[in-house]
Amino acid sequence: MTLNLKIKALAICFALVCFANALQAQKFKVIAFYTAKQDQAHISFVHEANKWFPQMAKKYNFSYDSTNNWSNLNAAYLAKYKVVLFLDTRPEDSTQRAAFETYMKGGGGWMGFHFSAFALSKSAIPANWDWYHNEFLGSGQYGSNTWRPTSAILRVEDRTHPATKNLPETFKASPNEWYRWEKDLSKNPDIKILASIDSTSFPLGTGPKQSEIWHSGYYPVVWTNKNYKMIYLNMGHNDIDYENKTNKDLSHTLDNPVEDKLIIDAILWLGTGKKIVSK
Repeated sequence: MTLNLKIKALAICFALVCFANALQAQKFKVIAFYTAKQDQAHISFVHEANKWFPQMAKKYNFSYDSTNNWSNLNAAYLAKYKVVLFLDTRPEDSTQRAAFETYMKGGGGWMGFHFSAFALSKSAIPANWDWYHNEFLGSGQYGSNTWRPTSAILRVEDRTHPATKNLPETFKASPNEWYRWEKDLSKNPDIKILASIDSTSFPLGTGPKQSEIWHSGYYPVVWTNKNYKMIYLNMGHNDIDYENKTNKDLSHTLDNPVEDKLIIDAILWLGTGKKIVSK
């Protein structure tokens, strides 16, 4: 074999090795479930997320798929993915719920946004999901919300967690409809609150009927359950031009560098890191 042929052969071998390494280097697979049929603000966020996450997947070397077919929430389908996202709702079917609970108890990763935690009463349709709302999320029922969607200053409460270690002590979040919950998450030993609304944000909300509840108090907006590899973020409700009935987006969730960093670091932790058992 001539020198030139040897060089070409080595180059081909090197290229194949690089290709194989690139395939192996793909960190993990993410599947996002969504419904996108209710509030236009939630629909707006779903469309935004399904454009943004593929870009982030390419940049940070993971794969991203999305589906509005909740029947895919089964053991065989979930086995292909390291991380599950709920972009706007949660499953209604008992079989799908059982499959998700098994997935999480088996070490799967989950990130939920805004409306995915919503629960109003045990008589609501679909009926509340006791394990999910009371044990997994720990928040129980929805209590109230700010209006209209508004930005808030958030305080990072744990800057050692992989999702929040690169964040400043406080930052300005994108406009959102912020939720208050039935249960006091600060008293749940399984819940680690990662960020809450800073007191400098009060009064929060600009609508004429905004409740005085939002003039003070303690409102967690990002947290994790130490028994699972999960993170919930209350963000995910864009501001919409409701008044003129145009349904035009007035804000976006995923154009905030600090908030984006939180989401990316969280998803990288869910896909590649270990479950955090905080003291």
